[in-house]
Amino acid sequence: MSLILNIDTTLENAQISFAENGLVLSALTNNTQKDHASFLQYAIQLLIKSTGIDLKTIDAVAVAAGPGSYTGLRVGMASAKGLCYALKKPLIALSTLEILTVSALEVFKEDKTSMLFCPMIDARRMEVFTAIYQNDLTTYLAPCALVLNENSFEDFISKNKILFFGNGSEKWKTICIHPTALFQKLNNPPAGMATLAQHSFSNKLFADLAYTEPFYIKDFQSVIIK
Repeated sequence: MSLILNIDTTLENAQISFAENGLVLSALTNNTQKDHASFLQYAIQLLIKSTGIDLKTIDAVAVAAGPGSYTGLRVGMASAKGLCYALKKPLIALSTLEILTVSALEVFKEDKTSMLFCPMIDARRMEVFTAIYQNDLTTYLAPCALVLNENSFEDFISKNKILFFGNGSEKWKTICIHPTALFQKLNNPPAGMATLAQHSFSNKLFADLAYTEPFYIKDFQSVIIK
């Protein structure tokens, strides 16, 4: 049995939820990115009131650690770590790209065994934060910042069918010339994060509370993949 508070403020839609054994009990969403900081603590209090859950009874706090909005990353991480310190609960730090991939796996209904999965987070202009995963979340392309052009992913997509999704995939769709590229609209429902957080909790994949930091990616040089 596990009861986890999930916090994701990395993208344009912030999400806060309570999940039990990987199933969402209650969730709240904020659609105005600049208001994520003010939304977060208020939303947690609303969830407590609506569910009757005492924060002292949760087993862990999970946070989307990035990549994503720099401000959103800092807001979510600081709040999650503060709660863990105060409540003496373990911290679960999750990749936003993996959260998106789990969400895509849950909503995509076609055969997934022969496909690769490519989440894309908008990083402005023609740049995205991205990675490529197999359907068991094995990393095929490590997370990176990528400047898109019509030849992006050439080495991968010439040999594989790839599903692209996330808020950065729309600009890739406008220039993609590959017939093996598929696209999936994804609203990033809270269920994906709940599933991934439960997996981490079950396997005791906890983050170091003192040293865990947001995963910005852009601290490193952007690359162009052909």
